[in-house]
Order: sequence, then C-alpha cells, then structure tokens
Amino acid sequence: MLPNSQPSDPQFLAIGHVTRDVRADGSFALGGTVTFAALTTYRLGLVSAILTCADSILCAQLSTYLPDIALQVRPTPLTTTFANRYTDGFRTQYLYARSEPIQVSDLPTAWQDAPIVLFGPLVQEIGPEIVALFPRRPGRIIAATPQGWLRRWDADGRVWPTPWQDAERILPQLDVLILSHDDLLPFADGKRADADAILTRWSMLVPLLVATDGRHGATLFRHGELQRFSAYPVHEVDPTGAGDVFAAAFLTHLHQHGNPEQAVDFANCVASFSIEQEGIQGIPTPAMVAQRLRP
Repeated sequence: MLPNSQPSDPQFLAIGHVTRDVRADGSFALGGTVTFAALTTYRLGLVSAILTCADSILCAQLSTYLPDIALQVRPTPLTTTFANRYTDGFRTQYLYARSEPIQVSDLPTAWQDAPIVLFGPLVQEIGPEIVALFPRRPGRIIAATPQGWLRRWDADGRVWPTPWQDAERILPQLDVLILSHDDLLPFADGKRADADAILTRWSMLVPLLVATDGRHGATLFRHGELQRFSAYPVHEVDPTGAGDVFAAAFLTHLHQHGNPEQAVDFANCVASFSIEQEGIQGIPTPAMVAQRLRP
C-alpha cells in the first residue's frame, strides 16, 4: 500500500478503481469515477482523497496526475482499462483489464470519518463489506454511483448491463444514490417511464436519489416524489465522466448548504462544463460556475 500523499484528513473520500481509458490512437487518459469526482470536489474547495488499486507503473504516476489529491493506492498486477466508443450519444464499452477488488484492509483508519464518502464502483470492485465500514450518521453523507454494480462483461471484454444484486442490501446504508437513466434503460425495455418506476421503487429505500438524463437534465426522487431540473445547454465534446462530475458537485453543494434542489441545479451547471472539453480538462472552478449558474 502506497502511503497517504497528503497530511490532511479528507473532507471528501472517493472509493473505487482509477482507470486507463484508451483513446482511438492507442494513448490513454486517466479516468474512473474516483478521478473525476475527487478532482471536482478539490476544485470546488474540499480536501479530497481517493482509495483505489492500480498497477505499479500507474501508482508511480498518480501523484503527478493528481498532485492535490490525497492518495491511498494498493499496487496490483493490473489497472482497470476501458475503451469507450460513442455513436449518436450512446456508448459501447470494452473492458481490457480489471484490477483487484477494494479490500477492507485498504482503508486508512482515519479516513473512516470523512464527512462525504462516495462509492464509485466500475467493475464490481466494491462489495457490501466496504459500504458497511461507513455507517450513516448525522453530519455526513454516504453516497454511491452504482454503474459498476450494474455491469458484467463477456469473454471479449464487451460490457453489458446486469441487475444490481445487492441493491436492497446497500441502498438503506446510503444517504444519496446518483445514477444515469441510461444505466436502467436496459432493464426497462428502453422506456424512460419504466426506468422511472425502478428509480421510484429504489427511492423508497434511500433518502435522496438523483437520476441524470443528459440533455434532459436530472430528476430528484424523494420517497417516491420526483422533481425535474433542466440541463444547461452547451456544445458536447466529450461526455465521459460528466455523471461523476455531477455527483461530486451535488454532494459538495449538499454538504455545504443542505438544499437538495439547489444542489441538483448546481450539479447540472458544473457538469455542463465537463462535457465541453475532453476528459478531466473540463472540470470548472467556482468562479466559472458562478458566471453560468442560473439565478
């Protein structure tokens, strides 16, 4: 285990795999929910940290890619590696390599008290035993983006949807669940109304549920009741990571102000910047957000 690269205890802790995201020319960009989320919360003013696994080469490089993020990294033989292909806004994804699952022993004891914790699984690497390390209590937010619990992959690495087996076990342990409508459409025959029905059912098990829907904006569910929020229209260059940026922005605003409705609009605004540039380059500063945010 590589040592913590920052002396401060984090205000925001992201748990999950960092990734190599392979580009069309064979080069790669650093990716993963934890990467986008921790960079977003850092740029929004929080002390941010990542708990992850990666191969020894990437381990040595991470502090260069993420110089302001606290890192706890267990070296493993492989780094989770994806290739994403977008056609008319839809993604076909391939898993080229998978790192090892996160283990209970990977977590620094001091980090268990982080006021915001985000579980960002990508390839089933976070089990219920990891979630159980962070019991809910007043004054902090336990959240998840469950896309990695909704994935399987075949022998060729092609990623396919799969039902979330532990949903009813994990949801009551969370304060917030944030996901994309697209994650559920395969289980709803492609119908948004049927996807909303799944979300409504899940929202009875978790205090706050937010579903993002690209250019359609986002929907906030609270115990079966829903509110829709419009997106900020921008020119899309690269949607990779936009949902992770949204999640981190939502949690930051909710932590600071306690208003879920305002947090959704704030997150929509922050995420609108992220799709205007490739990868992590589009994550904005607070000043940029303030200029665009709706009054």
